[in-house]
Amino acid sequence: MAKFKDTDIQALIGNVLRAGTIISISIVFIGGIVYLYRHGQTAAGYQIFNGIPDFLQHPGSLITSAFNLRGQAIIQLGIILLIATPILRVICSAIGFAIEKDYLYVGISILVLLIIFASLLNGHAG
Repeated sequence: MAKFKDTDIQALIGNVLRAGTIISISIVFIGGIVYLYRHGQTAAGYQIFNGIPDFLQHPGSLITSAFNLRGQAIIQLGIILLIATPILRVICSAIGFAIEKDYLYVGISILVLLIIFASLLNGHAG
């Protein structure tokens, strides 16, 4: 088994962050183009508050709507991917620390993940 170095893991984590950011920005950009193509000529009605559409509130309908090329759903998926990118970074860090047998930092990484997931489930952002 090959020995991983700190620089290898740092490069992997950097690539994960870079790729996640580029992919999510591309998805949001494509969703914006689709949305403007379909709704660019629509006049905004500020007298009535519509809120968030139902198809954006549930994961199943969000994914179905994105595959049906609804611009808002594609943008929402890109934003979710952007939020998931640093979470994936912490997961990669924990795996890298486990490979290096640095169990203190594995524990810290897992604690950070637990805090992030508890915040997501609890609904508090900060």
